[in-house]
Amino acid sequence: MTEPDLPALRDLAEACLHEDGGLPLLADEPMLRRFFLSGSGIGGYDDTGDLVAAAGVWTDRTGRRSVTGLVRPSARHGGLGTQLAAWSGERSGGKLLHVVVESTSPDTDPFLRHLGLVRSFAEQVMRHDLVDVPVVRRPRGLKSLRWSDDTASLFHRAYRSSFEERPGFPDTPFAEWVGGLVEDPGFRPEQSRVVLDDHGLVAGFVTLADNWIDQVGVVPAWRGRGLGAHLVVRSLRALAKAGEADVWLAVHVDNPARELYRRLGFVDAGVRARYDQVVATTAASPG
Repeated sequence: MTEPDLPALRDLAEACLHEDGGLPLLADEPMLRRFFLSGSGIGGYDDTGDLVAAAGVWTDRTGRRSVTGLVRPSARHGGLGTQLAAWSGERSGGKLLHVVVESTSPDTDPFLRHLGLVRSFAEQVMRHDLVDVPVVRRPRGLKSLRWSDDTASLFHRAYRSSFEERPGFPDTPFAEWVGGLVEDPGFRPEQSRVVLDDHGLVAGFVTLADNWIDQVGVVPAWRGRGLGAHLVVRSLRALAKAGEADVWLAVHVDNPARELYRRLGFVDAGVRARYDQVVATTAASPG
């Protein structure tokens, strides 16, 4: 795969998203370049000139060897996935260790399980068409502030307080967390909000990027009072006024907030996932 293959890669990604759903950013050039052009990439065209399968192997920011692949829905169940997996394994030290799947199908789990991989992470991708946005008032006693250099520390405090009890919480340091937001060209500081109570303590926050609700969190003391719903619908209205036709978010498949998002008008639009090699353990022999 090289730069001239990008239009064909985009067409392949769009065909998979249309069939299975998933992360719509998969069809954007930055993600296609990272997955298929930044390391080793391979693809196969059929007799009509359509790209029917592609795989990429690259090194992520942590130095981990990562793999992804796509097979056009009309060309599945013919062995192409197996060929892509074999090619990717050869370029990953002999076997697949970490697989990135931004558009999963019903066959993804059993296929990768057969290769010795288990799903280690999965998010439900959800979409709102902005046709009917409910009204949810902000709970009394709270005020919201937009993102600025002066409020960035409050946003980070709300991020930590909202998520620190979750298993695997990364506890990203302030500078790194803020950098990840402001360096995103789609970040919307004017529509992102942090909420404080009447004592000046953080209650929740939401950050937006392009037409995505990027992060939304509520501290434990304010959960169950409608603050999360308010932050989401306020964001929907702000993005609608900014001219967006729809709004997206991704939520862990085990997060009960999925039901809240459905009540607010979001619909399921596919699943994105990560898979890792099963590590065999050998029991210690008795001494």
